[in-house]
Amino acid sequence: MSLDPELEILVATFNPGKIREVQEGLRYLPVKLRFLNELPNVSSVDEVGQTYKENAVLKALGYAQQTGLVALADDSGLEVELLGGKPGVFSARFGGEQSSDSGRVEMLLEALSKYESQQRNARFVCCMALAGWETNFEVGKLEPQVLTVSEAQCKGVIASTSRGSNGFGLDPVFVPASYSQTFAELSAEIKGEISHRALALAGIRMFLSRTLTQT
Repeated sequence: MSLDPELEILVATFNPGKIREVQEGLRYLPVKLRFLNELPNVSSVDEVGQTYKENAVLKALGYAQQTGLVALADDSGLEVELLGGKPGVFSARFGGEQSSDSGRVEMLLEALSKYESQQRNARFVCCMALAGWETNFEVGKLEPQVLTVSEAQCKGVIASTSRGSNGFGLDPVFVPASYSQTFAELSAEIKGEISHRALALAGIRMFLSRTLTQT
């Protein structure tokens, strides 16, 4: 299988934090990144899956089908042991559809307020899916296909207070293993090496590097 060496990839998210991380992770590849705000007639794809992979695949296929572009989509979440793995795939909707990042952080801290930090084990999980068409697609095969999927995690603990302003979502309360700072306190360079999204993106980058250089 090979992909067009002048590949355009739609980054299928409106989240500016995610966009920055994808831009950084793919910056050395010979691809042109496109964004949803360039395509006003594209409809949002609902996240109705029960797993990160299901949601990532749904979005990648849905946006690829609408735009004719190769689409890169992700689904991610924070799983807290004391909460039975919640909020998980519902992390972005934790506290309700209209809740803000700060509101979700406050709700999580309140739920864990009676526990010591040593007990507040958690992990961030990210699944990324790339969907589109192979260069030599079959005649009449008009549906996009899943080209590759990459999933990764980053383990850590939940801090007792919100700290830092560099991240987004629940970053200000997540302290990755072997670090004392939250994701929102760490530099973009360090987060770009250890985070769940960076590690999942590394799998996408490896796939693209391999397929774009095939002759």
